Amino acid sequence: MSEHGSPDDIARQWREAAGREDLVLLDGFHALKHALRFGADIQAVVADDPASVRALAAELAPDVEGDVGRLVRKAELRTLLTRVHPTGVAALAVRPDPAEGRARLERMPRTAPIVVLDNPRNLGNVGAVVRLAAGFGATGVVTRGDLDPWHPNVVRAGAGLHYATTVEHITLETLPAGPLYALDPEGDDIRALTLPDDALLAFGSERHGISPELRARADHLVSLPMRPQVSSYNLATSVAMTLFHWGGPKAC
Repeated sequence: MSEHGSPDDIARQWREAAGREDLVLLDGFHALKHALRFGADIQAVVADDPASVRALAAELAPDVEGDVGRLVRKAELRTLLTRVHPTGVAALAVRPDPAEGRARLERMPRTAPIVVLDNPRNLGNVGAVVRLAAGFGATGVVTRGDLDPWHPNVVRAGAGLHYATTVEHITLETLPAGPLYALDPEGDDIRALTLPDDALLAFGSERHGISPELRARADHLVSLPMRPQVSSYNLATSVAMTLFHWGGPKAC
């Protein structure tokens, strides 16, 4: 996006860029902040009040203050977006090359697990899992099924942290290498296990659990402690418990 131009010019350039399939929307300041911290290729940043966004960067993220100040341009967000974030800023960033992402996932030895989401359905839950994986330093998050892990609602829920880990869609045939630990109520209690750094940690859908075909591929079935008569944990909660058990202090 041009460094100069009227708000109308900036809006026109945004609309042209927003139609590109290789760009994703970063909704709000925190998504922009995280994406910048982790090396995203930011193509455009627009705000109703660029000065307030610069002030927000100075207060909350001085490490990226210079980048925010250089990139942000004035535009009327309500004419560009169906939903304006309370922080009054939005950005467009390049979606990483899937081939490069899969190559990173295949690289061995790994120092942290990969989270495998088997046929997830809830976009917000997938975004929450991306945030957890980034926070724990997991190698990546992969999804199997119809859901695109780079769907705009997933990216929104992930708060820009897709750029802090590797996020890709896979099939059963392209499942990365490594011992597969599938979360299943009939599995061994996780408290008695040590999860290796190169593990694939597989979690089933919110309603149906692990699919039969992935369960058949599992090297180990693992269960989380749960009070009797409680049906299940939320997907993101299950991932958080499992990654905490894997990482503990070394993930911090």
